[in-house]
Amino acid sequence: MSAPDSQQAEPLLSPATDEETASSSSASPLTTAQHARALDADTEPESTPLGRRLGWRSAYIIVLSRVIGTGIFATPGAVVRSAGSVGLSSLLWVLGAVMAACGLAVSLEYGCMLPRSGADKVYLEFTYRRPRFLASTLVAVQMVLMGFTATNCVVFGEYVLYALGVEGAEWATKALAVGLLAAVTVLHGCFLRAGIWLQNVIGWLKIGLIVFMAVTGLVVVLFGHSSAPEEEGEKALPAKPHGQGIWEGSEWGWGIMSTALFKVSYAYAGADNVNYVLNEVKDPVRTLRSVSIAALASCCVFYLILNFAYFAVVPIDEIKETGELVAALFFDKIFGPTLGKVVLPLAVALCAAGNVLVVTFSKSRANQEIARQGFLPFASLLASSRPFGAPLGGMIVHFIPSSLVILVPPSSDVFDFILDVDGYPIQYFALAVCIGLLLLRSRRPDIKRPFKAWLPAVWIRMAICVALIVAPFFPPRDGAGDVSFFYATYALVGIGVMVSGFVYWCVWFRWLPKRRGYQIEETVEVLEDGTSITKLVRIKSK
Repeated sequence: MSAPDSQQAEPLLSPATDEETASSSSASPLTTAQHARALDADTEPESTPLGRRLGWRSAYIIVLSRVIGTGIFATPGAVVRSAGSVGLSSLLWVLGAVMAACGLAVSLEYGCMLPRSGADKVYLEFTYRRPRFLASTLVAVQMVLMGFTATNCVVFGEYVLYALGVEGAEWATKALAVGLLAAVTVLHGCFLRAGIWLQNVIGWLKIGLIVFMAVTGLVVVLFGHSSAPEEEGEKALPAKPHGQGIWEGSEWGWGIMSTALFKVSYAYAGADNVNYVLNEVKDPVRTLRSVSIAALASCCVFYLILNFAYFAVVPIDEIKETGELVAALFFDKIFGPTLGKVVLPLAVALCAAGNVLVVTFSKSRANQEIARQGFLPFASLLASSRPFGAPLGGMIVHFIPSSLVILVPPSSDVFDFILDVDGYPIQYFALAVCIGLLLLRSRRPDIKRPFKAWLPAVWIRMAICVALIVAPFFPPRDGAGDVSFFYATYALVGIGVMVSGFVYWCVWFRWLPKRRGYQIEETVEVLEDGTSITKLVRIKSK
């Protein structure tokens, strides 16, 4: 291959102005050796124009608010509907906690080893350097197309309408969901400090609500007391749960169990949320090691207590019928139509809004990292933190697919479908990260590892990923899943997204360069706000 001609460098993914072309032409593209050294720099903390403004408490809230979104308020109903029984549902919640702990161990080793924003994107790029650009392209496509936050927006709309006494208004639910997403995008994109303050406040309120619900459930179990008036001829609360019959109705088919496990995994997802924003965390390695473990342990305790409280207060048949409104029914049975049907459901809606704030905060940083490395068009615009000192471009990229996934699916299936389609592709990347961790231990023992994952936890995480990847293709006993269309649709959508990323890589990084006689290299440019971006450029062969 002939030497690169720096006078003929062209931007690859976005149209260039004369100024950009001149900048690219004068810059020296990174050679393969320089590219490797640039990746090795990921083992050191990175400076950022946004500054390190997140302390331990803010990082704890970022994790806790990400994990405790609407998961514990909404998914227990969906899990019971799939699993079919109290016993199997409880078992899946315990298994979900084990899965989350194993996944967190892997993320902690990688995060302490590579303390930079971006999480799996940084880890996969560092580990899988050949074929060049393939890992980056697959991660970029998955994060942009599948990195949405839609379920919490939908639950926000449903709980607000429930509190207002509005039923069957599909358009209203979706309008409230998209409206919340738009408001959060504007807040975080234009008023960064206010957004961080609000998500911290809601995070602490969420902890208070969880503790209140847990204590209330325990009181009901121990004393059978309820402030809700009993209807004539029937008891307001069911009998206390006991061992007999808790497995009745269990759906033991692996296909059905896997969809329930995806929902449980969604409720535990986010324990690695700090990994996405490490550039903005004070003392990132030390903070990451303690805050993630503390937050996940808190969530596990809350989840187990609240599930027990739900089963103690609400009959299982009503949980199945109510679905994602199980927390609202819990409040209604204990506190009656005023406090239970209005005030507390609005509190759950506020918790959902807090989760949207946190997810948007972290996902926009991941999108900014993707733009910084040249895998989005108009990288100079989308990677910049101007004009408000926040990654507004990354938030807009996050807003578009999130809005579409709210508006397109049928309202009756949107919650279950989003949970499944969001969780499936992640298993492929989680498996690749686990394998990569083992490869790096063998190939790069010289890298400093402030935290080292327990090896059995890595293998357990890998086994679970493989099981969940193949599970959707085992048909349910009745031939139908928990949605009104083909039971494996979510898996096919997830695979289709990854295949589209691979096809994109084959065309842009293999076929076109070979056909048109150029090679692709990288140039580095520093924007006016101090953001460093990487531009992919075409270097024509002589």
